[in-house]
Amino acid sequence: MSTLNVANITDGTDTVETGYVVNGSAKAWVNFNGTGTIAIRDSLNVSSLTDNDVGYYTVSSTNSFNNSNYSTSVTSNRAVSTNFPVTQHAIELGTGYVLVLTVRYDNGGFVDSNLVFVQNFGDLA
Repeated sequence: MSTLNVANITDGTDTVETGYVVNGSAKAWVNFNGTGTIAIRDSLNVSSLTDNDVGYYTVSSTNSFNNSNYSTSVTSNRAVSTNFPVTQHAIELGTGYVLVLTVRYDNGGFVDSNLVFVQNFGDLA
């Protein structure tokens, strides 16, 4: 295996320190439709989605994280069926998955959202 060791990366116009790329970039992310038959629109390092129940999803990584102390962020749009605001929760972080809930703000019930986004930052195993 070859190793490339450089301090900066450039495309000829912009230059960035490799430390930002290695330490600051999302190591996994997904944009998915969480209604009906759920489906990934686009992703990086995400192998699959599981629809566990209404508003309850598992996002599985292709390559696992070093430990479960990585940072995750979950966002979504309003509930499709009701148009009520939705809160998003990452309820469990495993080295190879994140459990995600989308919850109606007005009554606390789980609800599907057609736009769900999950981003994970941390060290891969």
